[in-house]
Amino acid sequence: MNKSGKVFSIIFSLSLGIGSLTACSNESASNESSKEPSEFSAMVKLHTPEVPDKKVLDILAKETNMELDIQFVPATTYPEKVNTLFATGSFPDSVVLDLEMLTQYKEAIRDGQFWEIGPYLDEFENLSKMKEEVVENTKVDGKIYMIYEGKPASRQGMIYRKDWAEKLGLSAPTNTDEFYEMVRAFTEDDPDGNGKDDTIGLTDRNELIFGAFKTVASWFHTPNNFGVKNDKIEPEFMFPEYMETLDFFRDLHEKGYINKDFPVTSKTDQQAMLKNGTAGVYVGSMGDVQSLYTDAAAINPDVELDVHNKVAGPDDKFTVWSLPGYGNAILFPKSSVESEEELKKILAFYDYLMTPEGANLIYWGIEGEHYTIKDGMAEIKDQNLFDREVLPIQTLEITEEETNGRLKGYFTYEPQNKAEELFTDNEQYLIKDPTIGLDSPTFLEKSVSLQKIIDDATYKYIIGDLDKKGFEAAVEEWKKQGGDKIIEEFSSSYKEMKK
Repeated sequence: MNKSGKVFSIIFSLSLGIGSLTACSNESASNESSKEPSEFSAMVKLHTPEVPDKKVLDILAKETNMELDIQFVPATTYPEKVNTLFATGSFPDSVVLDLEMLTQYKEAIRDGQFWEIGPYLDEFENLSKMKEEVVENTKVDGKIYMIYEGKPASRQGMIYRKDWAEKLGLSAPTNTDEFYEMVRAFTEDDPDGNGKDDTIGLTDRNELIFGAFKTVASWFHTPNNFGVKNDKIEPEFMFPEYMETLDFFRDLHEKGYINKDFPVTSKTDQQAMLKNGTAGVYVGSMGDVQSLYTDAAAINPDVELDVHNKVAGPDDKFTVWSLPGYGNAILFPKSSVESEEELKKILAFYDYLMTPEGANLIYWGIEGEHYTIKDGMAEIKDQNLFDREVLPIQTLEITEEETNGRLKGYFTYEPQNKAEELFTDNEQYLIKDPTIGLDSPTFLEKSVSLQKIIDDATYKYIIGDLDKKGFEAAVEEWKKQGGDKIIEEFSSSYKEMKK
């Protein structure tokens, strides 16, 4: 598929609606099926190579009595498409924004370009059940503008070659010293037994957040984006734990325990190194273990993988960074949704997606065709069929399994079940971002350009192109170009919030 920014639009027009939406009024719901279908347009991210077959969306259109015009935009070009929408004002009825975009366009939300939906939520049985603590994290100036797409607070941990570890007499690392020893041994002690010096310990990529760096940094107790020091908000890289992590990675790089070119390595190439037997440890989402194993086993049927989360810091305590309970959120532009009546019809559509029936439909597909129920969980019948007809539609899911009532997945691969359990286990050890809900106009304006200063300095320090003084000079440059103002504004907002 051409991913050069092309938008795929699938329109489902139905002359009759056979279901009803779950708004609070029973009378309204019972009369829904006799009404003409309402039109609804949405733009969502496409995370798969192809757009979905229309089969499942046909059913969704019937059940919600909607004519659906859904634009599937490849995730790689989605931010570019969003920028175009803001520049032209040609929005669909709903648009998905990720955390970075929400920061970037916060002033547009404040300026009244999107509907404030908070006053309407009590009218909808299911939307009113959104998690209060997550909704709180989405608020702008105390107001609710968005429906969130839930994510586990932390999926982060490690996936490793269990067969290599057993061959070398190693267990899952319980602290950063043992983690270091594992990646050293996987590099130097011939874990694949071929007598060649052809393996490395850790495979990583050009991504400081969802790659290995931020997770390992959280094992060292580095704050999550920002931290609180003496009642003052300061960025993570001004804390000593960040420098400890830098030194840790610099040593890994110098010794050859990590792929030397990781600052320019893609996620695909990073994962390929684990799959093809070059690397033995992958730090990132533990949920990747199933797909990594499937591809690795096709190359080497004897491969064994396992997942692990608790790697304690030097003080023998475990912590891990977290998301604010969501990764994307859905907003409703006033330029396309022109009336309160239209807004309520659209909210009713999303209310249906928060029913078990709606959530299972878009996440698992059609029972008996795409999945069966085993031990009260959903088991996929045909992975290829599922990937083609259902997987692309999962991007429509809102909130989370706990609140929308969808079935849990049944996995025959035990490490995948373990990963799901460890997502929950991580919730006891989270490092949260203290700036969620705080305000800094300078951060909104300059965060992208300022972060580049730190990202560049981080990479350069790790690969040895910068010393400690050079990194500190980059921090001073960050402060001079607006960082001091960000610290001042976030700190003031923090103190205000505590009153």
